[in-house]
This record gives sequence, C-alpha cells and structure tokens, in this order.
Amino acid sequence: MSLTVRRALTDRSGATAIEYALLASLIAVAAIGGFQAAGVSVSDMMSGVSTKVSAALTN
Repeated sequence: MSLTVRRALTDRSGATAIEYALLASLIAVAAIGGFQAAGVSVSDMMSGVSTKVSAALTN
C-alpha cells in the first residue's frame, strides 16, 4: 500500500496536463480578443465602402 501512495505522490503527469490546459486557454483568450478587434475593424471598413458606393451610385 505504501508503494502505491508513494507513486501517487510523485506522479507529475496531472500537473503537465493542467499546464497544457492553462496554455491552451491563454491562447484561446488571446485569439478571441484578436478576432474581435479584427471584426470591428473589418466592419468599419465595410461600412465606409458601403457609404462611398451608395454615394457614387446616387450621383
């Protein structure tokens, strides 16, 4: 029984999995922030293009 407990206390594979999960979540948060910023920029650009095309068609 003591050998099993000793192995459980020295096993670090769970810590590695947690580190990978934290790293993946950090990358996901950064990607979401980047996509949101790019989305706003693209939306503003398309709005400007739409305004200019509408103005050109009415003239």
